[in-house]
Amino acid sequence: MKKQHDWEKIIRRMELLMRLKSFPVAFKMLEKREELEKIPFMRKPKHKATLCQLITLVRNFDWTIGVDLGDFMNPTCPSIIGLTDIPELNKDGTFRSIVWVKTKEDGRKYEASIPRLPLGKYEAVAMAPLAYNPFDPDIVLIYANPAQMMLLINSLQFEDYEVMQFFCVGESSCSDAIARCYLTRKPSLTIPCYGERRYGHAQDEDLVIAIPAEMMEKALRGMEALYRRGIRYPISYAGAEQDLASAFPMSYGGLHQLETIRGKGDRLLLGVTGGIASGKSTVANMLEELGAPIVDLDIIARQVVEPGRPAFEEIVEYFGKQVLQQDGYIDRKKLSGIVFSDPEKRKRLEGFTHPRIMGEMSRHVNEIADRAPGSIIQVAVPLLIELNLQYIFHRVLLVYIPPEMQIERLAERDGITKEEAANILKAQLPIDEKVGYADIVIHNDKTLEETRKQVDELWETLKGLCPKRS
Repeated sequence: MKKQHDWEKIIRRMELLMRLKSFPVAFKMLEKREELEKIPFMRKPKHKATLCQLITLVRNFDWTIGVDLGDFMNPTCPSIIGLTDIPELNKDGTFRSIVWVKTKEDGRKYEASIPRLPLGKYEAVAMAPLAYNPFDPDIVLIYANPAQMMLLINSLQFEDYEVMQFFCVGESSCSDAIARCYLTRKPSLTIPCYGERRYGHAQDEDLVIAIPAEMMEKALRGMEALYRRGIRYPISYAGAEQDLASAFPMSYGGLHQLETIRGKGDRLLLGVTGGIASGKSTVANMLEELGAPIVDLDIIARQVVEPGRPAFEEIVEYFGKQVLQQDGYIDRKKLSGIVFSDPEKRKRLEGFTHPRIMGEMSRHVNEIADRAPGSIIQVAVPLLIELNLQYIFHRVLLVYIPPEMQIERLAERDGITKEEAANILKAQLPIDEKVGYADIVIHNDKTLEETRKQVDELWETLKGLCPKRS
């Protein structure tokens, strides 16, 4: 079976971010049982089994499993995935009324409510740990606790938000995860049923979600973005008896702080960003010529760590004098090397610098607006999206060039090889992903005249967005 994705890379990163205890399961329905023979390391059970048993052998024993109708102990499991019809005793309600419901009428309702794959379409099913890149699955099954599931759902909702609706038929919950996901092509979360806990060894805290394979990369992108914003597993506790004001994100309790930067209609704040070597400065200079003053956060970031400034003292106290150059200034390259692979140290550094940077930015912006009410003020922030600062601005402008052009320009600009340039780009959020966060995109991959034409058109639009512009 030809594979279209590098599933190992996707799944290993997701396993790390979610701290999963068992393998995400690649689940694939096969129209012909002979297709099982094409899958490497395939095992067939030595006894008749239930579907939840087979899933457990994959997610906990890391087996690759393939079965057809003859491998199931009764029709209940294979009927859900379309390998056989249910017996008449199920259809008339008898089967469910023996244990799970009061009357046969309730049993008929129960059986009729269970989603099932189309009968006769498939002859077999294959399952394997997706981390081993076994084949491209139809859906992916993930078992996790409620906190981990919450993070996964938030990740799936991060792009193209929609409310998620989940179901629980009761016993035979595999239908709610597997069959419903197949039929709707939407993520389907449910509570593992009694049978799955008794025979499939699902734990007390386990929930299960089925995700269409085509949504897995979206889920990981959302999880990575939330991680950068501080939403992570395990979830740290703020303290039930404490004053939580400092623990809440600004979006819950500090929106009034935005007024000190955005003002009250007396300015338009434009965040300008892009990828490395995309031409941000070129576009910013064009806008400045048209009348948009620049506040450069890169310059401010250097100023707040100069000797004698509070951030300088805190950095030296925490990291030691090893981060200083001979002239007494901070060696930014050495400091970057220290925090690059250590998230905890990076957070500490950001704690020293970001409040000072934001304070200086606010001061500069307010000085400009006081001098010239109605100003269109551009704030140049190279890592605007990585730092999740887009909420500050009325509009976010992204200067875009294709990744391959980024590599060429960076290599030429810095006198390095294309391979070295590509490695530098890997440390940043891909520019194609940044596009989704921008309100405005300037394409800077052709001539300067074509870029200037876009900037001129943007300027006319921006002037119309600033009500107090004189």
